Amino acid sequence: MTRPSFFAYPWGLFSRPARLTVRPMKPIQLFDPASSTYTYLLFDTDSREALIIDPVDEQLERDLGVLRDYGLQLVLAVETHAHADHVTSAGLLAEHTGALTAAPEACGIRTAAIQLLDGAELRFGAQHIRALHTPGHTAGSMSYVWESEGQCHVFTGDTLLINGCGRTDFQSGSAEALYHSLTQVLFALPDNTVVWPGHDYHGRSHSTIGAEKAGNARVAGKSLTEFRAIMDKLDLPKPKRIDEAVPANLHSGLRHDADGAALLAVRPAQGYAGNITPQLAWSWVQAGEAVLVDVRTDAEREWVGFVPGSVALAWKQWPGMVANPDFDAGLRAAVAAGQKAVLLCRSGVRSIAAARRATELGLEAYNILEGFEGDPDELAHRGRKGGWRYHGLPWRQG
Repeated sequence: MTRPSFFAYPWGLFSRPARLTVRPMKPIQLFDPASSTYTYLLFDTDSREALIIDPVDEQLERDLGVLRDYGLQLVLAVETHAHADHVTSAGLLAEHTGALTAAPEACGIRTAAIQLLDGAELRFGAQHIRALHTPGHTAGSMSYVWESEGQCHVFTGDTLLINGCGRTDFQSGSAEALYHSLTQVLFALPDNTVVWPGHDYHGRSHSTIGAEKAGNARVAGKSLTEFRAIMDKLDLPKPKRIDEAVPANLHSGLRHDADGAALLAVRPAQGYAGNITPQLAWSWVQAGEAVLVDVRTDAEREWVGFVPGSVALAWKQWPGMVANPDFDAGLRAAVAAGQKAVLLCRSGVRSIAAARRATELGLEAYNILEGFEGDPDELAHRGRKGGWRYHGLPWRQG
């Protein structure tokens, strides 16, 4: 199957013709109370293709539920920058839905499939958003413009907030760059452009460019010198999760940290028996204590490789990464009474969902950390950072 082209640059590279019929739409705005983060889901009403902006890992099940409720196929998971206050679920969503990940090129998120430059377009059905490089909060920060039936929307991440803006005192921040991004880039948009911020801490959902130009307390009517003075005096505390969040977000939120546990120890999990290393899973299988269930697609097993003796039982299948209706019956048939089910996928994401389902079916189920191929490296290549093959455990090709 040929994957559709979901992005384009203004000079035509990777572009495809857009449909002529566009219906009026607004973004679905979702909120994470712990970090006060807004996540936005945009979709094309005809094709049902969807794009998500700044998803949060702790809201993964919520977001997958919204996609199901609306009957949407997620094709893109997009970041405005590498966040410091929460961990993204972009990589998790990609594993669950088959979506592509996209991030600003200057953010250094090398695991993102699409590295965005200023002016790049990301397409979903007949719709598209356009990237605006708006550095200042971080050097790579981007905002995204979406036009639908004459209404202009802009998703500003941490660059422009309602009556405020992002801080500039860490992560390559620059008050001068932010001032330019606000006054010369975002404020150049039409006054009636709806502003959808990355955060709000006072219960507000959106604003307009006109309102922010006229009344934003930090930048409206301020000179660069005045703006610098305001930003220098903020004296904000260090984000609580920055040491955890930034490294994880530079890998699209995919992480399998050991938490100091021994190699052959079961690690705690929510909704299933636990997380285990590939080495522990193999020792259980060899001892006859467990059945290894490979929940990847048929194509992945054929192209990338498989574990001899494992049970092939896809959690989702192409096209469209549709849930396998025979999964429950297949799992019950594969795992005998008294045996454990150890579940393997590409990098240990789909197998979490499968382990939770197996637990609901009454089985003792474990997720295999790192999966078959491991996480992507800085070049977005798999197989070099953990995984079943990386650890030299038995596998075959084709």
